[in-house]
Amino acid sequence: MIEEQLPQKPAKSSSFWKELPILLGVAILVAVLVRAFLLQTFFIPSPSMEHTLDVDDRVLVNKIVYDFRSPERGEIVVFKAPSEWRSGLDDEDFIKRVIAVGGDTVKCCDDQKRLEVNGHSLDEPYLFTENGVSDPAADQPFEFTVPQGRLWVMGDHRAASGDSLEHWKQSNGDPIISTITEESVVGRAFVVFWPFGRGKWLSVPETFDGVPAPAAAN
Repeated sequence: MIEEQLPQKPAKSSSFWKELPILLGVAILVAVLVRAFLLQTFFIPSPSMEHTLDVDDRVLVNKIVYDFRSPERGEIVVFKAPSEWRSGLDDEDFIKRVIAVGGDTVKCCDDQKRLEVNGHSLDEPYLFTENGVSDPAADQPFEFTVPQGRLWVMGDHRAASGDSLEHWKQSNGDPIISTITEESVVGRAFVVFWPFGRGKWLSVPETFDGVPAPAAAN
Protein backbone atom coordinates (compact mmCIF):
# COMPACT_ATOMS: atom_id res chain seq x y z
CA MET A 1 0.00 0.00 0.00
CA ILE A 2 1.47 3.28 -1.05
CA GLU A 3 1.11 5.96 1.59
CA GLU A 4 0.09 9.32 0.34
CA GLN A 5 2.76 11.86 1.15
CA LEU A 6 1.49 15.18 2.37
CA PRO A 7 3.16 18.18 0.78
CA GLN A 8 5.96 19.53 2.93
CA LYS A 9 5.63 23.13 4.12
CA PRO A 10 8.71 25.16 3.39
CA ALA A 11 10.67 25.87 6.54
CA LYS A 12 10.12 29.39 7.79
CA SER A 13 13.31 31.35 7.76
CA SER A 14 13.62 33.24 11.00
CA SER A 15 13.39 36.97 10.60
CA PHE A 16 15.19 37.57 13.89
CA TRP A 17 18.61 38.13 12.35
CA LYS A 18 17.12 40.44 9.77
CA GLU A 19 15.32 42.46 12.44
CA LEU A 20 18.22 42.53 14.91
CA PRO A 21 19.99 45.57 13.38
CA ILE A 22 16.68 47.46 13.44
CA LEU A 23 16.05 46.51 17.07
CA LEU A 24 19.56 47.56 18.05
CA GLY A 25 19.16 50.83 16.18
CA VAL A 26 15.87 51.55 17.96
CA ALA A 27 17.41 50.69 21.35
CA ILE A 28 20.35 53.01 20.73
CA LEU A 29 18.04 55.79 19.58
CA VAL A 30 15.86 55.42 22.68
CA ALA A 31 18.95 55.47 24.92
CA VAL A 32 20.25 58.61 23.22
CA LEU A 33 16.88 60.36 23.53
CA VAL A 34 16.51 59.36 27.20
CA ARG A 35 19.99 60.65 27.97
CA ALA A 36 19.47 63.86 26.03
CA PHE A 37 16.02 64.76 27.33
CA LEU A 38 14.88 62.64 30.28
CA LEU A 39 17.49 61.01 32.53
CA GLN A 40 21.24 61.03 32.85
CA THR A 41 23.78 59.40 35.14
CA PHE A 42 26.55 61.35 36.84
CA PHE A 43 29.41 60.19 39.03
CA ILE A 44 30.60 62.16 42.05
CA PRO A 45 34.22 63.30 41.60
CA SER A 46 34.79 65.27 44.82
CA PRO A 47 34.03 65.17 48.57
CA SER A 48 31.91 68.36 48.53
CA MET A 49 28.64 66.49 49.20
CA GLU A 50 29.93 63.91 51.69
CA HIS A 51 28.40 61.86 53.13
CA THR A 52 25.12 62.36 51.36
CA LEU A 53 27.13 61.60 48.23
CA ASP A 54 30.57 60.03 48.40
CA VAL A 55 33.34 60.11 45.81
CA ASP A 56 32.55 57.74 42.91
CA ASP A 57 28.88 57.39 43.82
CA ARG A 58 26.63 57.29 40.76
CA VAL A 59 23.42 59.30 40.76
CA LEU A 60 20.47 59.42 38.41
CA VAL A 61 19.37 62.90 37.36
CA ASN A 62 15.90 63.92 36.18
CA LYS A 63 16.51 66.35 33.31
CA ILE A 64 12.93 67.38 32.57
CA VAL A 65 11.49 68.25 35.98
CA TYR A 66 12.66 71.86 35.75
CA ASP A 67 11.04 72.29 32.36
CA PHE A 68 7.80 72.43 34.36
CA ARG A 69 8.85 74.22 37.55
CA SER A 70 11.78 75.97 39.19
CA PRO A 71 14.28 74.25 41.51
CA GLU A 72 13.17 74.20 45.13
CA ARG A 73 14.96 74.53 48.45
CA GLY A 74 16.57 71.34 49.70
CA GLU A 75 16.84 69.65 46.30
CA ILE A 76 20.19 68.35 45.09
CA VAL A 77 20.91 69.66 41.61
CA VAL A 78 23.48 69.19 38.88
CA PHE A 79 24.37 72.42 37.09
CA LYS A 80 26.79 73.94 34.63
CA ALA A 81 29.14 75.85 36.86
CA PRO A 82 29.92 79.52 36.21
CA SER A 83 33.40 80.06 34.80
CA GLU A 84 34.49 81.67 38.08
CA TRP A 85 33.71 78.43 39.90
CA ARG A 86 35.74 76.11 37.67
CA SER A 87 39.30 74.98 38.22
CA GLY A 88 39.71 73.71 34.63
CA LEU A 89 38.06 73.45 31.23
CA ASP A 90 36.64 70.01 32.01
CA ASP A 91 35.43 71.01 35.48
CA GLU A 92 31.95 71.95 34.28
CA ASP A 93 29.22 69.88 35.97
CA PHE A 94 28.79 70.58 39.69
CA ILE A 95 26.39 69.05 42.19
CA LYS A 96 25.14 70.94 45.28
CA ARG A 97 22.09 71.38 47.48
CA VAL A 98 19.75 74.32 46.89
CA ILE A 99 19.58 76.28 50.13
CA ALA A 100 17.76 79.42 48.97
CA VAL A 101 15.94 80.54 45.83
CA GLY A 102 15.29 83.91 44.24
CA GLY A 103 14.01 86.49 46.74
CA ASP A 104 15.10 84.47 49.79
CA THR A 105 17.38 85.91 52.45
CA VAL A 106 19.92 83.41 53.78
CA LYS A 107 21.78 84.26 56.95
CA CYS A 108 24.35 82.86 59.34
CA CYS A 109 23.56 82.15 62.00
CA ASP A 110 21.02 81.79 64.80
CA ASP A 111 21.98 81.25 68.44
CA GLN A 112 22.32 77.52 67.75
CA LYS A 113 24.69 78.21 64.83
CA ARG A 114 22.13 77.18 62.23
CA LEU A 115 21.55 78.81 58.85
CA GLU A 116 18.38 80.85 58.54
CA VAL A 117 16.33 81.24 55.38
CA ASN A 118 13.69 83.97 55.58
CA GLY A 119 14.01 83.82 59.36
CA HIS A 120 13.49 80.03 59.53
CA SER A 121 16.34 78.06 61.11
CA LEU A 122 17.47 75.00 59.19
CA ASP A 123 18.23 71.74 60.98
CA GLU A 124 20.79 70.09 58.68
CA PRO A 125 21.46 66.50 59.75
CA TYR A 126 23.03 65.81 56.37
CA LEU A 127 26.09 67.98 57.12
CA PHE A 128 29.40 66.12 56.97
CA THR A 129 30.26 64.51 60.29
CA GLU A 130 33.56 62.98 61.36
CA ASN A 131 34.30 61.48 64.77
CA GLY A 132 30.97 62.79 65.99
CA VAL A 133 31.72 66.40 65.01
CA SER A 134 29.81 67.96 62.10
CA ASP A 135 30.83 70.77 59.81
CA PRO A 136 29.55 74.18 60.87
CA ALA A 137 26.62 75.45 58.83
CA ALA A 138 28.93 78.31 57.75
CA ASP A 139 32.39 79.38 58.78
CA GLN A 140 31.58 83.08 59.20
CA PRO A 141 28.57 85.36 59.68
CA PHE A 142 26.85 86.62 56.55
CA GLU A 143 23.51 87.78 55.23
CA PHE A 144 22.55 87.62 51.56
CA THR A 145 19.39 88.11 49.51
CA VAL A 146 19.29 85.90 46.43
CA PRO A 147 18.51 87.73 43.16
CA GLN A 148 15.41 86.60 41.29
CA GLY A 149 16.03 83.74 38.88
CA ARG A 150 19.13 82.64 40.76
CA LEU A 151 19.97 80.02 43.42
CA TRP A 152 22.16 79.92 46.52
CA VAL A 153 23.71 76.42 46.60
CA MET A 154 25.97 74.74 49.14
CA GLY A 155 27.69 71.41 49.58
CA ASP A 156 26.82 69.12 52.48
CA HIS A 157 30.55 68.94 53.29
CA ARG A 158 30.82 72.67 53.85
CA ALA A 159 34.55 72.62 54.65
CA ALA A 160 35.33 70.99 51.28
CA SER A 161 32.84 72.73 49.00
CA GLY A 162 33.45 75.48 46.48
CA ASP A 163 29.89 76.75 46.73
CA SER A 164 27.89 79.97 47.00
CA LEU A 165 29.37 80.90 50.37
CA GLU A 166 32.91 80.29 49.18
CA HIS A 167 32.40 82.49 46.13
CA TRP A 168 30.53 85.10 48.19
CA LYS A 169 33.68 85.43 50.29
CA GLN A 170 36.06 85.47 47.33
CA SER A 171 34.02 88.07 45.44
CA ASN A 172 33.31 90.33 48.43
CA GLY A 173 29.62 89.54 48.25
CA ASP A 174 29.05 89.84 44.49
CA PRO A 175 25.45 88.62 44.00
CA ILE A 176 26.10 87.20 40.53
CA ILE A 177 29.34 85.36 41.26
CA SER A 178 27.90 84.04 44.54
CA THR A 179 24.89 82.36 42.89
CA ILE A 180 23.95 80.28 39.85
CA THR A 181 21.15 80.82 37.37
CA GLU A 182 18.11 78.57 37.26
CA GLU A 183 18.82 78.09 33.55
CA SER A 184 22.22 76.56 34.32
CA VAL A 185 20.62 73.64 36.20
CA VAL A 186 20.85 70.38 34.25
CA GLY A 187 18.44 68.49 36.50
CA ARG A 188 17.62 67.10 39.91
CA ALA A 189 19.59 64.21 41.37
CA PHE A 190 16.98 61.92 42.89
CA VAL A 191 18.62 58.55 43.57
CA VAL A 192 22.02 57.00 44.27
CA PHE A 193 22.07 53.78 42.24
CA TRP A 194 25.73 52.73 42.56
CA PRO A 195 27.32 51.22 44.51
CA PHE A 196 24.35 49.07 45.44
CA GLY A 197 25.23 49.19 49.12
CA ARG A 198 24.74 52.97 49.11
CA GLY A 199 21.56 53.01 47.05
CA LYS A 200 19.02 55.55 48.36
CA TRP A 201 16.49 58.19 47.38
CA LEU A 202 17.65 61.79 47.60
CA SER A 203 14.55 63.33 49.14
CA VAL A 204 14.16 66.89 50.42
CA PRO A 205 14.82 67.14 54.18
CA GLU A 206 11.76 68.11 56.22
CA THR A 207 13.48 71.20 57.63
CA PHE A 208 12.87 73.00 54.33
CA ASP A 209 9.10 72.55 54.67
CA GLY A 210 9.00 75.31 57.27
CA VAL A 211 10.76 77.99 55.22
CA PRO A 212 8.27 80.83 54.60
CA ALA A 213 8.00 82.76 51.37
CA PRO A 214 10.29 85.80 51.18
CA ALA A 215 8.81 88.89 52.75
CA ALA A 216 8.54 90.69 49.40
CA ALA A 217 6.31 87.88 48.08
CA ASN A 218 3.82 87.94 50.98
